[in-house]
Amino acid sequence: MRKNSVSPLVPLGALSMTDRVENILRAYFAENKFKPGDALPNETDIAAQLNVSRNVVREALSRLRMLGMIEARPRRGMIIAQPDLLAGLEKVLNPLILSVGDLKDIFDMRLMQEMGMAEFLFARKTKKQMEELKLLVESQSDPHLPTKAEEIAFHGKLYEMTGNETFTRFQTLLMPVFDHVFSEYFDKGTKVDIPDPVIHRDLVEVLEKGTADDFRKAMYTHLLPYYKSGHITPRGKDQAS
Repeated sequence: MRKNSVSPLVPLGALSMTDRVENILRAYFAENKFKPGDALPNETDIAAQLNVSRNVVREALSRLRMLGMIEARPRRGMIIAQPDLLAGLEKVLNPLILSVGDLKDIFDMRLMQEMGMAEFLFARKTKKQMEELKLLVESQSDPHLPTKAEEIAFHGKLYEMTGNETFTRFQTLLMPVFDHVFSEYFDKGTKVDIPDPVIHRDLVEVLEKGTADDFRKAMYTHLLPYYKSGHITPRGKDQAS
C-alpha cells in the first residue's frame, strides 16, 4: 500500500490533451517515488482529480502500458511495472524502415561498444567460454574471410562473455542492422583491405595470452577496415580540428 503523504494530482483543465495527461502521470509517478508493484489510482479517480474524461485517462494509461511502465493485475487494478528497457527497440530495429543515417549511427554504436568491452572480457571470461570461442574459429571455412553467419557467431560470443545480459541482448537486437551493413560492405565492393589485418584467431590468442589493453588494440585493427571504408565520417561543421 502507498503512504498517505503523497503529492496530489493537479487538475489540467477541461480541455486537456491525452499527451498532457500522460506527461503529468509520469511526473506524478516520479514525484511520489512509485516503484514496481505499487498500485495506481483507478481511472475514475484520476479523471476526477485531473478534471478530464475517463476516455482521455484510459488512452494515456494505454500508452504507458504499451511502454511497459504499468500493467493490470487481477483484483489490484493498474500497478507500476518493471519496464523492459529494450522492448520498444525490438519493434523498430528493422533496417528496411530505418534511414541511412540511422543505420550508420547504430553501426557506429556497435564499433564503440566492441572497443569498450576489453576489461569486461578479461574480468569475466571462463575456460569453457574460451574453448567455445576457439571452436567457432576452428570451424570457419576461411579464417581471413568469415561468412556473415561466422562473423555474427564470433562477435555474439564475445558479447555473451562480457557477462552483461542487457549488453548481450542489445547486440542481438543490432544483428539485423549489422547483417545489412555487412552485406553492403562485402557485396557492393566497399570492402577495404589493410596490411597485417587482425582476424578472429588473433583476437582469441590475445584474449588468452594478452592484456585488456592488448585486446583493445587488436580489436581496433580488426575493425579498421570498417573505419577505412567510410563508416567514420564528420557529422557537421563543428568538428574539432
